[in-house]
Amino acid sequence: MTQGRVYLDHNATTTLRPEARQAMVAALDVFGNPSSVHAEGRAARALVERARAQIAAALGADGADIVFTSGATEAAALALAGRGLAGGAIEHEAVRAWADDSLPVDARGHVHVPEPGRATLQLANSETGVVQDLPQRLAVSDLTQGFGKLPFAFNWLGVEMGFVSAHKLGGPKGIGALVMRRGTDLAAQLRGGGQEMGRRAGTENLIGIAGFGAAAEAAAKDLADGVWNSVSVIRNILEEALDATASKTIFVGKGGQRLPNTLCLATPGWKAETQVMQMDLAGFAISAGSACSSGKLRASGVLQAMGFDAEVAGSAIRVSLGPETTEENVLRFAEAWLKEYRRFVARAA
Repeated sequence: MTQGRVYLDHNATTTLRPEARQAMVAALDVFGNPSSVHAEGRAARALVERARAQIAAALGADGADIVFTSGATEAAALALAGRGLAGGAIEHEAVRAWADDSLPVDARGHVHVPEPGRATLQLANSETGVVQDLPQRLAVSDLTQGFGKLPFAFNWLGVEMGFVSAHKLGGPKGIGALVMRRGTDLAAQLRGGGQEMGRRAGTENLIGIAGFGAAAEAAAKDLADGVWNSVSVIRNILEEALDATASKTIFVGKGGQRLPNTLCLATPGWKAETQVMQMDLAGFAISAGSACSSGKLRASGVLQAMGFDAEVAGSAIRVSLGPETTEENVLRFAEAWLKEYRRFVARAA
């Protein structure tokens, strides 16, 4: 009997939660414009505000402003454009498009931030899973990978603004949000209407927003119920299974605080894209880094910023688990990957 495929690329995107699907289907019948004052418009507005409250509660952002955008990339631009903030080379490309790379990164993947009010820093890295200790009064933080996986509250992070994406926690693609301390000054980038408190013009994506709200609420419940603790146990089982045999492999971030679902490993000389293709043929979906850059077939800039050379960085793959990933799934992956690892070692001898 042929075994089915195993999806191990949850940091790129996740499967749609049933709660999000149900909310989106229901929203299809809410056809009013949220800016209209009649009954149909008020019904649409109520749906938007319910989702805003769900996301604020999941973020621990009561009393903060939630601004809906087309995704985390747009939210990053809204928060960062024209501000000239300092950043590090480990940041997502959507952040590096607006911030410089002046902040130093150490060998553990941690970033030193001497002036938080003039800097941006991610909560967790999508490639390595390394979690940062965010300084108080930080200007902007990319919360995308940590949201729903790590216990935190925006209100006690001490961050001026942060941004998140729905499809990283079981919501739909094409919807994200900027969260900001109330009273924070922000210039709209998209103009033409007064939507989103004047911060982002354009009729709201009602179906996406409904799915985002439902997904955020469900993700918060999973976190409280210890689902990601169980994922962490399975990730560690996988890491130990590989580490027991793969003596030539570097396990990036091992021993430090990481996302509970993320494993980044590099085997010098064994190209990442080769491994991704080999595992795909074996029935496993993994990646060679961030989904926004892995298709460019270049060495990981994140690992190079941490001090690894191009050969190591060019061999790094990411395995990222989800709540539905089982121990059987990861042991099957370990068997398939180690089979190819042994072949690589034999060829290189």
